Amino acid sequence: MRRCLVLLLFVWCAIASAADAPRKVLVLGDSLSAAHNIPVEAGWVRLLDARTSKMATPWTMVNASISGETSLSGRNRLPGLLEKQRPAVVVIELGANDGLQGLPLVKLADNLDAMIATATRAGARVLLLGIELPVNYGPQYRDGLRKVYADAAKKHGVALVPFLLEGVALDPALMQDDGLHPTAGGEPRVAENVWKALSPMLR
Repeated sequence: MRRCLVLLLFVWCAIASAADAPRKVLVLGDSLSAAHNIPVEAGWVRLLDARTSKMATPWTMVNASISGETSLSGRNRLPGLLEKQRPAVVVIELGANDGLQGLPLVKLADNLDAMIATATRAGARVLLLGIELPVNYGPQYRDGLRKVYADAAKKHGVALVPFLLEGVALDPALMQDDGLHPTAGGEPRVAENVWKALSPMLR
């Protein structure tokens, strides 16, 4: 009898501990999520981590973003990250470097499809963050890129932020000199763009 009580107490403590531990949001992205050329604390991922950690049910943001990451390299890294972190939510922000390199959009679509499917099979909900390219890439490629994100979100029924840098990209005061990355002053707006779609997923 005593042995059974000890076992029940152990199981109850394990369940309580798991319930109290912050759940994880895994962010898989490129330099747009890796706080390029600004303090890490100023990046949108860290800004949202400060917010989610204070929720009634706390969440922690795990930033696995790497500057220069393409959709293919992200696809290759994702299984290991899922196994290690076991996130409840996965945020995918990839494709900018594919676009800047002019890679075929069909390959980006295939990689996004595989990443969403992999994360879903692991039991995670997915938020997809779309990006836009500079106007010199031409309307055909830019329109095609938008369609890749929209189609992937629709196919898998996942949440989508159509343009991560909405309200930021066209404001020179909020962008770095390269015209591609937000300044520290622009990151709060980027965080709000993500938060609108992410917050319902955390409730």
